Amino acid sequence: MKYIGAHVSVSGGVSSAPLNANAIGAKAFALFTGNPSRWVSKKITEDEAELFKKRCEEFGYNPDVILPHDNFLINLGSPDSKKLEMSRNSFLDEINRCSLLGLKMLNFHPGSHLNVLSEEECLNRIAESINMSLEASQGVTAVIETTAGQGSNLGWDFAHVAHIIDKVEDKERIGVCVDTCHTYSAGYDLKTEAGYNKTWNNFEATIGFKYLRGMHLNDDKRALGSRIDRHELIGRGTLGPEFFHRLMNDPRFDNIPLILETPDESLWEKEIAWLYAQIGEKDIKGELPEG
Repeated sequence: MKYIGAHVSVSGGVSSAPLNANAIGAKAFALFTGNPSRWVSKKITEDEAELFKKRCEEFGYNPDVILPHDNFLINLGSPDSKKLEMSRNSFLDEINRCSLLGLKMLNFHPGSHLNVLSEEECLNRIAESINMSLEASQGVTAVIETTAGQGSNLGWDFAHVAHIIDKVEDKERIGVCVDTCHTYSAGYDLKTEAGYNKTWNNFEATIGFKYLRGMHLNDDKRALGSRIDRHELIGRGTLGPEFFHRLMNDPRFDNIPLILETPDESLWEKEIAWLYAQIGEKDIKGELPEG
């Protein structure tokens, strides 16, 4: 079964997230549990956490289909010792916030070398950061998001992700989220049928589907291999509708959260409906939502 949703607002508190997800017909959702642009967020009260859990139960959202995202300041591979310490402290806090909400996963961008460290040094530092956080916490899986490779960001090459996983001590608490826009911009040809098959064969051989915990469903404004991160509406970008039709009928992506981060949230309900309409269909069904 496909669990499609979107990264919904938490305006008014995290307990609003399941309400917002249900309102757009989502069967999964993502959220920020705190402020995405601050190192430290306001504490989640016990009452707010209980209301979040109650609403998730009410609307049928179990922790396996909820994929929270950490704040954007964190760089677990930072070459700056002060920023690295701040990142590690903030990441552990993000894990603990997920735990308080009864969630099982935390999605994050692996990190950047900032042209100071070598790729290997940075990847090793990221793995060390993850190990420190997992050792100091319980229950929550750290989910590495694949990146477009913009600037000095690592994680655009499947081999980067495999390197990190190899050095993480607790293999039961490490996973991967594949962002479709990022992956295409990184140079993996998901658009053509041959390229699609080659990419996922590569993923299985390099990382392994056993580590796949979720996906971000985004079309791409840029060309294959651009190494630029610019999300587009489903089917309206360089990936195109055929890719998403193919993905919706691929059982390897059942039973994980499939999360929209497309640029017009007013279309999420229609995009979710269009994606569900493709399941079981030989050809593309229905008109794409327009912005």
